[in-house]
Order: sequence, then structure tokens, then C-alpha cells
Amino acid sequence: MSRVIQILIAASEGAPMSPMEEVEAVAGCGLRGDRYFRPAGDADPASQITLIERECIDEFVANSGLALAPEQPRRNLVTSGVRLNDLCGKRFRVGDVMLEGIELCEPCRTFAERTYAQVVKAFVGKGGLRARIVSGGVIRPGDAIGESA
Repeated sequence: MSRVIQILIAASEGAPMSPMEEVEAVAGCGLRGDRYFRPAGDADPASQITLIERECIDEFVANSGLALAPEQPRRNLVTSGVRLNDLCGKRFRVGDVMLEGIELCEPCRTFAERTYAQVVKAFVGKGGLRARIVSGGVIRPGDAIGESA
């Protein structure tokens, strides 16, 4: 089953990612309490919410022998059982929240500086998904992820 396994937000730029029991996703604004939240509704669509597959994190750890915790890629939702690349350009649900996949999160220099140089090559096409919040609501660990009907 495709689902959310962890929610992470950072209160400000550079602040540690904090696990959450739930988070409010607000259309056009982002995740309440996150560094990219814009209450005026003018949040960059590609910064409103980000997702990454737990399987890609685990694959990096297994292949590199290096430790990488789910919060280190600095994505908001850690998922399981879903290929996020397939949701790029599509609308999909996370629980009751409707999202639209905007673009892939390719690994960047900041990710490598905070972790290991190897992430740049290892996470090409596996760095996650940036999405726009189409209709809001509360997201919780365990919420199902699926394409919109």
C-alpha cells in the first residue's frame, strides 16, 4: 500500500527537520509551520510540499554503506510503496489532500554538503517530487497515496 510514513518540517531556513504527528496543508500556501509556508497564498508551487521515497533512501544506504536518515534529504513527506516520478505532472491524493506533481527534486550541492558527495550521483531521478497543494487538509503518517480519479 502506498502511504506516508513520516512528516518533516523545518521552522526556518537551515533549521533541523522536525518530525510531526500531523501537518496542515494549505492550498497555495504550503505546510503550516514549514519554512516555505506563505500565508498570503503566494507560495512558489514547487516549494509548497516535497516528497521522497523511503525505498530510495534505503537503497542509497545499502549501496554506499553510509548512514542517511530520512530527514537528511530535507523533504516534507517520506513515502513508501509509491513511485513518485510517476506522479510528476499528475494530480494525486495524500489522505484527503489533493496535490499536483510539479517537478522532480534532483540532488543538489546543498544536499551533498549536508550529507555526502555520493548523494549527487546516487539520487539522480530518485531525489523526490515537488508538488503544489491543490486542496488542503491535514496529512498524517499512514495516510494513503494514490492518483486522483
